[in-house]
Amino acid sequence: MIHCEGLVKIYKTDELEVVALQGLNLSVRKGEMMAIIGNSGSGKSTLLNTLGGLDRPSAGQVKVGDWDLLKITDEQLVQYKRDTVGFIWQNNARNLLPYLTALENVEMPMMLAGKLDRPYAKQLLEWVGLKERMHNKLHQLSGGEQQRVAIAISLSNRPQMLLADEPTGSVDSRTSDLIMDIFRRLNREIGITIVIVTHDLSLASKVDRVVAIRDGLTSTEFIKRNPNLDQAAEMQHNQLGIQSVHEEYVVVDRVGRLQIPKDYLTKMNIKDKASMEFDGEKIIITAPKLLEE
Repeated sequence: MIHCEGLVKIYKTDELEVVALQGLNLSVRKGEMMAIIGNSGSGKSTLLNTLGGLDRPSAGQVKVGDWDLLKITDEQLVQYKRDTVGFIWQNNARNLLPYLTALENVEMPMMLAGKLDRPYAKQLLEWVGLKERMHNKLHQLSGGEQQRVAIAISLSNRPQMLLADEPTGSVDSRTSDLIMDIFRRLNREIGITIVIVTHDLSLASKVDRVVAIRDGLTSTEFIKRNPNLDQAAEMQHNQLGIQSVHEEYVVVDRVGRLQIPKDYLTKMNIKDKASMEFDGEKIIITAPKLLEE
């Protein structure tokens, strides 16, 4: 569904040039539910905006389905955003019109596309647990209910992919769990690809795969696996704040280079060079040995 290779995004002003993504690689399968994590400034929101067609990539490759976002025209971009992508923001004001009811909010994107389908709009609100609240205006709904309306809106034009930017960042933990359960049910029942950007490591146990971004590059992946991990692996995951149902992977780029997280290299006192050995089964990376005089 998504393929990024060497993706670069540069923001330019008259006096400043900021490289937000500097050669990022990422692949997402159709129907996958995954999370992208990273600290503020790591490039995760820039990646989401690029995939959503809100930012134009500067270089590299970025393909979503049949669309090549580096070569897409302005007219095609409108069609791409309307038909392929559903977007959910942390700030409800970017999703919702306050003077409309929940149902009218869901119908608005359909009307703009000339495809009003009231039965489907009602079905979406039922899916997110708002069957009895669909005729309420926004001031009559809680923050969590408004976010569920936003999820229904994002699905109104039957997109192939759902992008969510910190969708649980402004709600309590109980509502966060409810929202993640809705994502999981939608992913399972209609097969939509879901990409969630977050800084919340606790979401790792609720998706199929987690990709960590540091300094505009993919650095680490966590893949769901058998929960019966050995004790040492479990301790390592607990230190990273990720539940032990995920196994960690480093990213290998197309020329075979390993992208090892900088934190690991710092702990091993590895700066510009590392010593590497292959024992027939494992690759062992250590700090370089000092040559004896």
